[in-house]
This record gives sequence, structure tokens and C-alpha cells, in this order.
Amino acid sequence: MGRSVAEIVTLAEAIAATVRDGDTIAMEGFTHLIPHAAGHEVIRQERRDLTLVRMTPDIIYDQLIGAGCARKLVFSWAGNPGVGSLHRFRDAVEHSWPRPLELEEHSHAGMANRFVAGASGLPFAVLRGYRGTSLPASTTGVADIICPFTGETLTAVSALRPDVAVIHAQLADRHGNVQYWGITGVQKEAVLASARSVVTVEQIVESLEPRPGAIVLPSWTVGYVAHVPGGAHPSYALGYSTRDNDFYLAWDEISRDRDLFSAWLDQYVYCATPQVAAGAANRSGAAC
Repeated sequence: MGRSVAEIVTLAEAIAATVRDGDTIAMEGFTHLIPHAAGHEVIRQERRDLTLVRMTPDIIYDQLIGAGCARKLVFSWAGNPGVGSLHRFRDAVEHSWPRPLELEEHSHAGMANRFVAGASGLPFAVLRGYRGTSLPASTTGVADIICPFTGETLTAVSALRPDVAVIHAQLADRHGNVQYWGITGVQKEAVLASARSVVTVEQIVESLEPRPGAIVLPSWTVGYVAHVPGGAHPSYALGYSTRDNDFYLAWDEISRDRDLFSAWLDQYVYCATPQVAAGAANRSGAAC
């Protein structure tokens, strides 16, 4: 990228510098630290023909798909956690609205191992998985491989190397070093596997303090850092916010109807900055 350390910029600048039409983009975060504000900025900048990669696509990808940003989804599970289906995702698959959506489905372990292979600079990962399922017959990047030492038949999965990784974290320092803790998912692996990266954070501090169980991404592994308090809403950032369960419930109704969904996008994404949208969410419980 021509730089040795992360650059601290606005969210709009970070997305403009990293996400291009036709890119493969991984927005990771499991249960908490889901980068919703960054996803909304991708929508605002009207990126198109994206391949979306995520182990567990939930409502952030439902929004990107419904906004017409996605051409393909690479995933292992999709749903509105604790509520039900992703209706914009289903509409795209079943009715090609707002455009057709290509699917590439993997197992959860397969996706995790693909990220690890990409982060390690390896062409593929090996695991005991997929066997006995129909996925190898319908999914690219999955193949049988014979262990050269035991003769056992195993499964190889191709490495994931996204163009862009986007994650949310609790802290960054002034040098662009990033620290996050709690359920850590595959955020680290996604960043290390990707050509470019954006990290939104709750807080920027002078220096990071050691914290048991925390992960630190050194500034030389990160492309851009943006200060976006509340950027994980309606998911949460451990130690900074709580999960907005009411919004996950409200999303089921919002996303079922195309007109209602489009009106929601107009009010809470296209016409709002991340800070304005977060403020509306705090007041109404039914915003970005």
C-alpha cells in the first residue's frame, strides 16, 4: 500500500481508499464488534458487484444485499440471530431483487480454515470436514487430498484472500496499533489475509495497555483506522456498548417489505452519518 503503518482517517475516507467496485470484501466480527457503520458507508458510496465474505452473514449483509451492493456471497450460515431469516438475502436469491445473488456455501470450519490459510500465505488449508455432505459437489475451492504420511483422505479448501477486510475494535492508539477483546472470531485472520484493511474503533488513545486475552494488530498490518464510536450497533462492543436486541427484532419487519426497507435505507443510511444514525438508534431503537 506504499505505507509502513496504519493511517488514521475518517470512515468515508477509509472506505473510499479501500473498497472498489468488483472487490471481494470480508466484514468480520462474531456476535459483537460487527462493523455496521462501515457497511453503511459502503452503501452510501454505492459500491457495486462486490463479493461479500463472512462466516455468519447477518443483518449487515442483508442490508448490503438489499442495497444492491452484492454480486456474490461466500458464507457458512446466514440469518438474523435469534429471530429468523434474512429477508433481503432471500429476496435476492429467490426473486433476484434488487439483483441476482450468487452463492458459495462452505462449512463453518471450512471458512475459518480458509481465513487461516490466507493469513498464513498458504494456498489451501486441510481439515477433516465436508465429507458426507453435498457441499464438495456444488462448492468451488473444495477438494479431496491424500495425506502423504498416512494415506488418509482429507479435505483441502482454498485460501481466502479478500481484497479488503473491515472489522470493528475497541481501541487504537495514535500510531494505528489496534486492540480488541471479547469474542475475537476471525478478525485477525481476515485482516492478515487481505490486501487492504479498515478498522473502525470505539476510542483512540495515546497508548495501549496490556489486557489479558486481548489481541493486538500492529499498525503495519492495518491499512486505515477510523474513529467511529458505536460503529458496531446494533451488535455490541464489549466494555463499550450492549446489544440492541430490539433492533434485531424490528429488522424482521423492516426487511420483509421492499418499500419499508428502501425507506429505512433513505432515512438511516443514505441521509445520515454514522454519528447521526447511532443517535437516532438510541432514541428510537429502530435505526442503523
